[in-house]
Amino acid sequence: MGRKLLWASLVLAPVTIAVRYAAHVGDVGLFVLSAAALVPLAWLIGEATEHAGDHTGPGIGGFLNASFGNAPELIIALFAVSDHLPEVVRGSLIGSVVSNLLLVLGLAVLAAPDERRTIDRKSLLAQLGLVLAATLLFFVPAVPGWHGNHERHSLAVATAPVAVALLVIYAGVTAWGLRRHRRRHRESGAEAQGAWSLPLTLAALGAATAVTAFISEILVHSLKTFAHDAHLSQFFVAIVIVAIVGNAAEHGGAVVLARRSGNLRLASEIAVSSSAQVAVLITPAVALLAWAVRPALPLTFRPVELAALGGATIVVALTLRDGRLARWEGAALVGLYVLAAVGFALAGDR
Repeated sequence: MGRKLLWASLVLAPVTIAVRYAAHVGDVGLFVLSAAALVPLAWLIGEATEHAGDHTGPGIGGFLNASFGNAPELIIALFAVSDHLPEVVRGSLIGSVVSNLLLVLGLAVLAAPDERRTIDRKSLLAQLGLVLAATLLFFVPAVPGWHGNHERHSLAVATAPVAVALLVIYAGVTAWGLRRHRRRHRESGAEAQGAWSLPLTLAALGAATAVTAFISEILVHSLKTFAHDAHLSQFFVAIVIVAIVGNAAEHGGAVVLARRSGNLRLASEIAVSSSAQVAVLITPAVALLAWAVRPALPLTFRPVELAALGGATIVVALTLRDGRLARWEGAALVGLYVLAAVGFALAGDR
């Protein structure tokens, strides 16, 4: 019954798009409708990723989910750059990494059955190493931005080589990781049983991601009115609300996989791989593409943002040290995210 309801509720996506462009509905109504439409889309991406994992193994399956799921994040960020909202862009990118590491991974651990809690420790630690490397490199343009105008052109110029270095690092580590996952999947001899065909799976992922991008854009535009009515700072809206909305696919997909099939290995790959992709691929890509969209985007993150990023990375690395994730560790990760959100609310706008 639940699956039938989710399939039926996919109609909310075209209804939301039609209402946005053909009817005169207020922003609050659009916010509620688009948020509801993202739920079945997140489920569909999780469903398709599970079938992809049957063909490729959990490592590559997690990479595929992170890749398709992060497409809306890139699109949202570029729209915000063109709308001259740099604080929204930077906040949503950092918030995306932190929410995936703490909130998504924590919820997946809580949802997983007790008997299936093993993870691919080596793969996850490699991904966390990428996030930590990104955190350290972000200090190069960020520290000068703590004094004077943090949007000045010289800081955008200083951001460019950092962005290029991150992309090179990501390409190298990802190539190594995918070769390792492919070899392990072949050695395991596992075969897909009752799975969708790989072309159908990729087509479903692509279509769901494209529609998610449209819905996410509608939701983000309606967030301004929502934030004003709720008396929230722009920084909090970006780093918490926009970040969670932009990653609804990973959030829903990882938790559904952990809950329904007990596949915590794949769910953890989704959460951590998504964080690494945002930190080392999406963030530098946005910074470089901003030169074409204009204005250029310096990665002048605030101290509270870098502290949350580095702290979340270290905490998750410590929880992975024994190759298993206990339920209490999932609860602790979710609790830490709540504390981080409270800190973001207290920090206010720059």
